[in-house]
Amino acid sequence: MIAEILIAILHVLIAFFVCLWLTKRWIVLARARGFVGKDMNKPHKPVVAEGGGIAVVISIVFSLFLYVFFKTFVLKTQTHIIEILAFIITLLLACFIGFVDDILGWKKGLSGGKKILLTIPIAIPLAVINAGHSTMYIPLIGSIDFGIVYPLILVPLAIIGTTNGFNLLAGYNGLEAGLGAIIFASFAIAFLLTMQPWLLLISAIILACLLSFLVFNKYPAKVFPGNCFTLSIGSAIGAFAILGNIERFALILFIPFIIEGILKARSRFKAENFARQSSSGLTKPYKKIYSLTHATLALLNRIKRKTTELDVVLSLYAFQLLFVLLAFLSLLA
Repeated sequence: MIAEILIAILHVLIAFFVCLWLTKRWIVLARARGFVGKDMNKPHKPVVAEGGGIAVVISIVFSLFLYVFFKTFVLKTQTHIIEILAFIITLLLACFIGFVDDILGWKKGLSGGKKILLTIPIAIPLAVINAGHSTMYIPLIGSIDFGIVYPLILVPLAIIGTTNGFNLLAGYNGLEAGLGAIIFASFAIAFLLTMQPWLLLISAIILACLLSFLVFNKYPAKVFPGNCFTLSIGSAIGAFAILGNIERFALILFIPFIIEGILKARSRFKAENFARQSSSGLTKPYKKIYSLTHATLALLNRIKRKTTELDVVLSLYAFQLLFVLLAFLSLLA
């Protein structure tokens, strides 16, 4: 038992340092190739390396293949190998679509409609292996077995929803990586409580990569995550909800992004999250609220003399933690 724990810790440490090295290398490569973008929430709008999420995805995939190798050749077991490989394919498909969007460029990339259509194939790997259990508990109704509807309808809807939803709440240094880290830390604890060690380890590997990336993405950012990051982590959230049979838990964690989607819909998904620069720091860019970032800016402007980008990010972390608490309370229900 102690040996298995030590090996799991080793996998997590490898994931962390591989991502640290790859992200650092990516920053140099991206800047050298001109793959950069302006940091819109800074007064002087400094140029920052783009698309750093590819280093995160490569690190996760490498670490998972290392884990599969260890299970196959050392532990001599193939339990959950099919699920892990399906998850890897899901992650790579999401990364590919996001990276294509990143290359095409901000405001010139894939339209929202095209992006949603292109995320449909991301759900296929989990659908074809019939991942998860078709029986779900619905509050006030009870347990319902959705049968074939679960893999053919509910699984694709979950993956498409989380993949595109996680992409909406972005644009501030450390926001996407930090929110992702909070969610996957929550997943790791949930899988520990529900006795699912293989998903606990994979959650820890992803968490390690997110924290490693955050070293360079935190304020002031040296690299932006890009859509390859947000689409990949979003798809991973949906996949873990299905693989771990914790749909209700994951849905509660995802409420901030659902709220973000509702707010964005008010502007027909045309509003931007970026703040407006003023003598009092950052302020909301529109009269109306079209994003949680706008609501946060409006609140902070009322209680602080000068609002910074870090204030917005930390406030949204706190908001996400509120739903983490609610999600764990749901496990006790």
